[in-house]
Amino acid sequence: MNPSLFSMRRVALMGATALACATAFAQNAAPPVATPTPGQVLVTGTVPDEASKAAALARLREVYGPDRVVDQIAVGQVVLPANWNNHVQKLISPNLKAISRGQLKIDGTAVSITGEVSNEAQRQQIASDMASSLNSSYTVNNGLRVSASEQGLLDNALANRVVAFESGQATLTPEGKRILDEIAAAMLKLKGRHVEIIGNTDNEGLRASNISLSLARADAVKAYLGVKGVDDSMLSTSGQGPDRPVASNNTAEGRAKNRRIEFRIAK
Repeated sequence: MNPSLFSMRRVALMGATALACATAFAQNAAPPVATPTPGQVLVTGTVPDEASKAAALARLREVYGPDRVVDQIAVGQVVLPANWNNHVQKLISPNLKAISRGQLKIDGTAVSITGEVSNEAQRQQIASDMASSLNSSYTVNNGLRVSASEQGLLDNALANRVVAFESGQATLTPEGKRILDEIAAAMLKLKGRHVEIIGNTDNEGLRASNISLSLARADAVKAYLGVKGVDDSMLSTSGQGPDRPVASNNTAEGRAKNRRIEFRIAK
């Protein structure tokens, strides 16, 4: 994260440039008292002991370099979840360096990540990697956004909404069609750009059935966009089934987020 803010559990990590990422390690962490300069990662928050602080700082320095990490972690009377330090080590990964103007906040078992990335695939992958590295007691809120670009045009049209289908089918609902009408309008502005339509499901049921359903739904989206004037020769489809979750499948809310259609500008 450049610069970055990292806050922990009470801990937070914050930065100011290309990854401006802040990591907050503390619940209700106080605002940082210093502003990170470009290239720095500012770490704030409260942990229960010096060992937790040392472990977090060592991992951050390993990822970002010893001269870039600004330590503002306090030791105080806070209670952390079991194995919290191990989970923090997994969350502080090299892929955070792909985020600019970002912040990672770890508040007990609640994890949130914000900032800018270069494309939708990267946005989804970072959150997916985080979710898969944690146990089911943790929740990950993906607040990452794609930098203004052609990809951003599609992302803004989708606006974090879910293209809805009839339950267990590849039949679009009326609301799903209304969202695709807006997606079609955005795609018509993308002259000569190939767009991938990617279907995803939760992990309920058989994996093979979910992969087939996710592909059928992506194909249904392609067909609908073609009717709306989008050149279908510039569209491709794939079905990822349950393999790329962006949230935990242990809750109804998480499963709903994982049942989604993605639109990605092809490289």
